Parts: sequence; C-alpha cells; structure tokens
Amino acid sequence: MKPYSESCERNREPILGVLREVLPQQGTVLEIASGTGQHAVHFGTALPHLTWQTSELPGQHDAVAAWLAEAQLPNVLPPVALDVHQSAWPVERAEAVFAANLLHILSWEGVESMFEGVGRVLAPGGVLCAYGPFNYGGGYTSDSNARFDDWLKARDPRSGIRDFEAIEALARARGLSLFHDFAMPANNRTLVWRKVPCG
Repeated sequence: MKPYSESCERNREPILGVLREVLPQQGTVLEIASGTGQHAVHFGTALPHLTWQTSELPGQHDAVAAWLAEAQLPNVLPPVALDVHQSAWPVERAEAVFAANLLHILSWEGVESMFEGVGRVLAPGGVLCAYGPFNYGGGYTSDSNARFDDWLKARDPRSGIRDFEAIEALARARGLSLFHDFAMPANNRTLVWRKVPCG
C-alpha cells in the first residue's frame, strides 16, 4: 500500500496555483524532501512541460517510488538521495527548487545548509518556492501555528516555525531576491525567490 498524507491532498491545489504562476516554462524542478511522493505525482501531471526531480533520504525512497510506479509519468524522475547537510548534492543544476513543509522540520543548521545548497544548484533567474508556516516580526500568525510550534519543539527542540526575516536574510546571502509571499490556506505561506543573475 502506498503511503498517504492527508495534508498533501488538502494543500496540493493551492500550491499548484502558485507553481503555475511562478515556475519556468521549461527545465528541471528539484523537489527537496518529496515525502510520500504525492506532490510530485500531482504537480508532474499538471505541469508536463517540466521535469520533476524527486529527492529524499534513502530510507524514504520506497514511499516515493510507490507513487511514481503507479503514475508512470515520463517527466517525474525517481528519487535521488539528497541530504541537505551534505556539501555535494546529486543534482548539480535546476531551473527551480521546491520544498513543502520542510523548513520547520529541519534544525536551523539544516535550514542554513539547504539555502547554501540551493544557492549552488539553482540556475541564474531560477526560482525557489518554499511552502509552510512562518512567523513574522517574531510572532505567530495564528493560535494554531503557536500550538503547532509547541508540538514541533516537544518532538525535536531543534525544529520549529521559522521567522520570515531570518529566512529572508539567508536567501539574500545566497543571491536570492524575494519575488512573492503568497498567503495560503490554514495559515501557511508560499515564499518565492528568484536567483539574481551575476553581472
């Protein structure tokens, strides 16, 4: 039986609306932490002009592969082993990078490593899309996000909802310019940056 995430099912259409607006017309999208593989199948089906490269830690590859095997999409590639903490990533270049519900799971060191890696692999003019909850001005945007943050930190003290301002500073340091901050259902956001071409 394939793994199933109810949250992926709920958020896929709102996220797809953003992706249709900001992703390039051709090229490779690297999805960091593909999870169950549901997003990859849904977005790959809806965006056949793009190559969707899934990635996960090795222990999660079977979950992603189960969804991909059923869908049989020519533009969605099997998962590569990607650990954001590693200095060498298995993908050297991508026209876009997508990550959903990841930044609050990673430690802050992991977040820093992710942006460092994105800065290396993202093509000039390419976009980074990050979906999830964020704090603004050091405060929660809802009571439910505050409760969620408590749950995250009880599970792993290194995790937690990240401050938009701190994330934006990391992005700027890697040559990424904020393009849009989309409000999403359930007190989430999709942040979109473009990599500033050199020169």
